[in-house]
Parts: sequence; structure tokens; C-alpha cells
Amino acid sequence: MGEIFKGKKFKILACVVAALMLGTVFASLSHNGTSPIASVLSAAFSPIEKFSSYVAEITNSFAINFRSSATYSERIKELESEVEKYQVQLVEFEQAKQKIAVYEEFLDVKEENPDYELEDASIIARDSADMYYSFVISKGSNSGIEVNDPVIYGKHLVGVVSSVKANTAVVKTILDPELNAGAYDIQSREYGYVTTNNTLSAEEKCMMPGLKNTTSITSGSVICTSGIGGIYPKDLIIGTVDEVLNDTQTVSVYAVIKPGVKIADLQEVFVIKDFDGQGVTTTD
Repeated sequence: MGEIFKGKKFKILACVVAALMLGTVFASLSHNGTSPIASVLSAAFSPIEKFSSYVAEITNSFAINFRSSATYSERIKELESEVEKYQVQLVEFEQAKQKIAVYEEFLDVKEENPDYELEDASIIARDSADMYYSFVISKGSNSGIEVNDPVIYGKHLVGVVSSVKANTAVVKTILDPELNAGAYDIQSREYGYVTTNNTLSAEEKCMMPGLKNTTSITSGSVICTSGIGGIYPKDLIIGTVDEVLNDTQTVSVYAVIKPGVKIADLQEVFVIKDFDGQGVTTTD
């Protein structure tokens, strides 16, 4: 029996059977038009192909998003540049508007007081530790400004020049207790002077002390410079009376005055370099 399996004829038969079986397998695999080798390779590389396709999609999406982000970034830069340009223009517009307002005030004052020699100046510095709101202006002796020149905004008294350099000057305001100005009430025609103290200065107010108990000055009265003393011209507005109070240390009363301009907010002022009666001591 063993000799049959070892015989040459049996080996040939076995090879034929094996060939037929392989042919059947190949034919089965080839039914869908795909070769066995292609099917095997396809099965082996299918995950790789799917991953490659996924990577390609992600890469393409990233490229699109990257291009979009770059476009948006560029547009944002353009818009920021435009906003910055408009902000500069807005600042220039506001500065021009302020200048126009200042010159309108200048013309009004000059028209009503042709004897005034005025010099416009910008406030360039303030001392935050100074409770009396003094400030430095952009003009000095080179512009003809001198100590004791009155400083105004429109028709309102702001203060007086206290020291001068070539191109700057320091202004002491009416909120400084060291400053006194001859004054009168335009309604009752009562005369006196305006000064202040630390308590009122902290509230940005002045006072007209030494008034009689029978005074006609009341809340709402307008107080102006009297021109007495020769430092300030007559009829500059100092402020409006807030209230009239009894002086606890004397038998007199005093008027609390709110200045006509908010000194802390000023940016431009005028210096009166000359006026009729400057330096002349007069009485009314």
C-alpha cells in the first residue's frame, strides 16, 4: 500500500488534484473581476488607503482654514488701521473744535474790551499735589507775559500770573487763599473782595467775606471784579453766590461763591497783558 503513495503515478495525480483545487479557489476569488493577488493586496492596504484619505481631507481642510484665517487676519489689520486713522481724525477734530471755541471767546472779549491786549496760552502742566489748582501755561516773558497779569477764560476770572520764565508761566488761581480780588455784586452794587480758605478751596469755591448783616447779596447773585487795586480789570465774572452764611467769628456774614468756570477742566486760557487802568490803584 505504501508503495502506491510513493509511486510516480500517484504523485502526478496528487499534483493534478492540487492544481484543480487551486484553480477553483482562484476562480472563486476572481468572480468579481479582481485577481487573487490584487484582492490580498487590497485587503492588506485598505486601512492604509483609508487613513491616507482621511489625512488628505484634514490637510485640505486645514489649508482652507489657514487661508481663511490669513484672509481674516489681514482684514482685521486693515480695519484696525482704519479705526486708528479715524481716531486720529476725531482727536484732531476735537482739538480744532476747542480751538474754535477759544477763539470765539477771544473775539467776544476783544470786541467788548478793545483795550485788552490778550495772549492765548495752553495749560501744559498741573501739580496734582496742589490743592489750589495752580497750573503752568505755554507762554512766558518771550510773549510779553509778566507777573500779576490777570488770566481769564472768556469773561471769567481764572487767576493771576505768579511767576514767569522765558517760555512758560505759573498761574495762581482764585481758589488759592493767597489771592484776593476786589469785587462787587452787579445787582446790589455792594463792594468787597473775594478770597477763599482751605475748606472752600477743596470744594472749588470762593467767598466774599465781611458783608453786613443787612446785605442784599443773595443766592444767585453774580459777583464781578471791581477793578479796584489795578491788577484786574473791572467786570470780569468771578462767579455766582451759592449761599450767604453767618461768620461765627465776627458779627458779619459772607457769601459762598461758585466760580463761573471749572478751573480743573480748563485746557486753554487768555492772559491780559495790558488794559486801561492796569497798575493804577483806584477806588469806586
